Amino acid sequence: MGGTNDAADGTYALRAVDPLIGELLAGLPALLLVGPRAVGKTTTAHRFARSELRLDYPPTAQAVAVDPDAVLRELDEPVLIDEWQVAPAVLGAVKRAVDQAPHPGRFLVTGSVRGDLDSPTWPGTGRLVRVNMYGLTVAELLGRAPREPFLDRVAAQGVEHLPTPLERPDLRGYVELALRSGFPEAALELPADLRERWLDSYLDQLLTRDLAMIGGQRDPDRVRRYLEALALHTAGVVEHQAVFRAADLSRATADAYDHLLRNLLVAEAVPAWHSSRLKRLVRTPKRYLIEPALVASVLRLDTNSILQDALLLGRLLDTFVMAQLRAELPLCRSRPRLFHLRQADGRREIDLIAELSGRRTVAIEVKAGAPGTGDARHLAWLRDELGDEFVGGVILHTGQLAYSLGDRLTAAPISTLWA
Repeated sequence: MGGTNDAADGTYALRAVDPLIGELLAGLPALLLVGPRAVGKTTTAHRFARSELRLDYPPTAQAVAVDPDAVLRELDEPVLIDEWQVAPAVLGAVKRAVDQAPHPGRFLVTGSVRGDLDSPTWPGTGRLVRVNMYGLTVAELLGRAPREPFLDRVAAQGVEHLPTPLERPDLRGYVELALRSGFPEAALELPADLRERWLDSYLDQLLTRDLAMIGGQRDPDRVRRYLEALALHTAGVVEHQAVFRAADLSRATADAYDHLLRNLLVAEAVPAWHSSRLKRLVRTPKRYLIEPALVASVLRLDTNSILQDALLLGRLLDTFVMAQLRAELPLCRSRPRLFHLRQADGRREIDLIAELSGRRTVAIEVKAGAPGTGDARHLAWLRDELGDEFVGGVILHTGQLAYSLGDRLTAAPISTLWA
């Protein structure tokens, strides 16, 4: 499954991570560019490399397996090492090369599968600086990257001055943007009907070839059933027990599948936020598929069917907003971490909490339609509890205007994210 965003005439859709990669290569010896398959990692990394080691080419992988140090020694730097997980011995060679000569701009390593990345004995620790890369944001689709991330704008200016954007899709327009996907090949090169087939093929390969690379022999039909349960609950705060029961799987099997899908970087769990000032907050994570178009593909849904299901519509919009924010996290100078908030009795719930450096907090909710003052009551509660640590709260909605909902509270169209 390709991940290019190079058009036939050789043009390149600028990615938001481009300046960051250039900056880091200028000061560090080795980077690890990590993300889901087919989000354009290789195409982006290619622009910074003077030579390439494509390990998905069997003869190259075999040569690396025999003597990885000798292969790397003869290449012009920066060296792009693509699909490292096919020949993991190459990472040991990178470690030895960096230990011997740690000057900047030596290696740029890419891969889609995390494998044992979290192992304490993984040779990249202290040598490879990780850069996360996800699908295209709407800003990138529109040719507006690089730009200042939304959370950095809020951190610097608050939410009171968020402008009404010139481009304001209606509800159908937002769903269509979400279903266009962030995969460059599908979003930039294919019409809607072929895009659906591309996404179906992506899922088939994910559940067969990619899964086998890290999970051994797994039943693709059972994994698909679990993925369907996750898709139905995307952007939901649900106990894991509810998910594996919905998939008709045992806890042990579901736990294994959940781990595999996270390793494939197509699913994630956003942790619950906690504060010593607040009581009775749940610890259950909020589950997401990382790509809203995959939600539709897994569940075999189109724009019309989503618009006719209010619960699923809300989940899809939340997943879409999360995809825009997640892709910008590596670029943010405010160093945000994302959480969600929910009280145990369900009385108060906030879709996303961005905890910035310096203990500052931004709260975000996502809503279909234009919100009123009453819709900001949970944000107002958090503002009053946190005091000066509360930077602002914003309800991102599918209406047309940005307007105040009170002190440090604002409603703004979702398109504010890329305005």
